[in-house]
Amino acid sequence: MPLICLVRHGQASSEAKDYDVLSGSGRAQAAAVGRELARRGLRDPHLVAGTLTRQRDTARIAAEAAGFRGALHQDARWNEYDHLALLDRYAPPPIGERSVQDLLDHALAAWMKDPDPAGGEVWPVFAEGARAALAELPAALGRGRDAVVFTSAGPLAAVCGALLALPDEGVVALNRVTVNASVTTLAVGGSGTTLLTFNEHAHLAGDRRRLVTYR
Repeated sequence: MPLICLVRHGQASSEAKDYDVLSGSGRAQAAAVGRELARRGLRDPHLVAGTLTRQRDTARIAAEAAGFRGALHQDARWNEYDHLALLDRYAPPPIGERSVQDLLDHALAAWMKDPDPAGGEVWPVFAEGARAALAELPAALGRGRDAVVFTSAGPLAAVCGALLALPDEGVVALNRVTVNASVTTLAVGGSGTTLLTFNEHAHLAGDRRRLVTYR
């Protein structure tokens, strides 16, 4: 039974000019998740990443740490939504101690309900892109091969929400708690794809717990 590991990218550089670059912690997270993937003994893993820099660099660092030698395939359907655009469009003005995460939750929920987001992409199209990318993966695996996909919290939440038949509120909740460099594991069987685990990050526990980040 093929396994598909969905890995969230390492922490981006929120304080830098270019957000789409791994921070120092993000690079350490990527190496840690690579070692975890090696420990799992994945079978000749088919490697896929979105086209964002933080996703591709996480894949590169993790693959090196894991000793994976296969080519890295890129698929833009695993890219993240533009969170800054969502905040500009939907988030209310900050009130008191309201966190950026609270504002993003509000913006994401509003986007999901908006049938015409000022010319931007609608949520159903974004979510369907991730689901379609997942649906096509098993054909690339054949028998006795696994896959690792380096993606972001949005596609992860969209895919897992669909597998669990969650309402929009549940998808927002999944998006909120997804840890950087966490692993979500799916199994591909004759009856379809099943969610086995979500948001595993024990490889960031103990003396590495300082590496647990959410944004």
